[in-house]
Amino acid sequence: MTKYTIVAAALALLAGPASAAEGGAGQPDAQLIKQGEYLSRAGDCIACHTAPDGKPFAGGLGLDSPLGMIYSTNITPDKETGIGEYTLEDFDRAVRHGVAKDGHSLYPAMPYTAYAKVTPDDIKALYAYFMHGVEPVKQANKDTDIIWPLSMRWPLGVWRWMFAPDVVAGAPADAAPAGPAADAEVLRGKYLVEGLGHCSTCHTPRGFALQEKALTDADGTAFLSGGVVEGWLAKNLRGDTVDGLGSWSKEDIVAFLKTGVNGHSATFGGMSQVVADSTQHLTDADLNAIAAYLKTLSPVNPDATQPMAYDESAAQALRTGKDQSEGAIAFLNNCAACHRSTGKGYAQTFPQLALSSTVNSADPTSLIHIVLKGAQLPGTAHAPTRYAMPGFDWRLTDQEVASVVSFVRSSWGNQASAVSAADVAKVREEVGAAPQPAR
Repeated sequence: MTKYTIVAAALALLAGPASAAEGGAGQPDAQLIKQGEYLSRAGDCIACHTAPDGKPFAGGLGLDSPLGMIYSTNITPDKETGIGEYTLEDFDRAVRHGVAKDGHSLYPAMPYTAYAKVTPDDIKALYAYFMHGVEPVKQANKDTDIIWPLSMRWPLGVWRWMFAPDVVAGAPADAAPAGPAADAEVLRGKYLVEGLGHCSTCHTPRGFALQEKALTDADGTAFLSGGVVEGWLAKNLRGDTVDGLGSWSKEDIVAFLKTGVNGHSATFGGMSQVVADSTQHLTDADLNAIAAYLKTLSPVNPDATQPMAYDESAAQALRTGKDQSEGAIAFLNNCAACHRSTGKGYAQTFPQLALSSTVNSADPTSLIHIVLKGAQLPGTAHAPTRYAMPGFDWRLTDQEVASVVSFVRSSWGNQASAVSAADVAKVREEVGAAPQPAR
């Protein structure tokens, strides 16, 4: 499983094998290495730099980016094929500045725009872990398949000058707990969300040059307002009640990050991997800090803050057979066993569809994708059972998928717009689903 390609594509483009001498003389203490391991979990470094069935951090993960095929690089401390010859300064320059050891700029999909906010002390801990806590693996890096002129690097320096933020020289000014404990918690969450967590990389829409439209909440409500990545909608994390986190409590957010499921939703797509490899390993204090910060974000649409109300009419029509529409019949035949005629699903097992922010998002991409290809919960320490939904791409035509998705988006109090067969056909092609069955 990969993390969102838009992140992984450029992480893979760290320069080839390095050759400069490693800085520092002694072995770091065990506590610093342990701290670096924890921070690597917070940054989910393993996602982009580990191929399926490959050694951790040895690279080789193929990523089909808009520019061409890219392969993640070996970031183990092997001195010939990895980063074993990187100094701390080399490491810092790549992670926070977006400049590889040999001086070329990394592609802007690499989240160095977020990592610029990581403190030097945390960079030092990460460096200690990668140099002394990761097994060296001798595995040569693969060349990218990006064709000229897209393979030229000099324009990326211009991009960095235009869009990359300043790199922090020390602890961020707004990270010092100067107020009550609650303020300190929010500031810690802000640091994690905007920095190592690089949540904005997937959850913020991108501009004409693939730059994030906002890097912080101070830049505007585009920040964390949602974006489409790898055929999934990375949801709105702001305070909107319909498609954001407005109806989620702080406890709901923590449960989702720890287990992949809560009373509102279940994880899917790249976020499943994030939960499995990253957020489930964070401390309760850090998860609560992330949730506390997310709950401070104002809605994109402040005029639509009324929570939606459940409507039983669709459930009654399904139970009595009154609704004989194509969408209702398709739902009964394919969905009701798990999600129930009430649309409420089964708590902690099969997510509810009624009043779901995923269902009610203006962009139906994720819902169509799930119906076509299915989804599976990650197995976590606190929720080890990997419940799965099968894909229906082989069984349902584009029109049938459109009908059932439209039915779900307009039932039980849901208020989202209908989708068309053309919408489904587009997603079917983009995600590599099976051709629709002949009828």
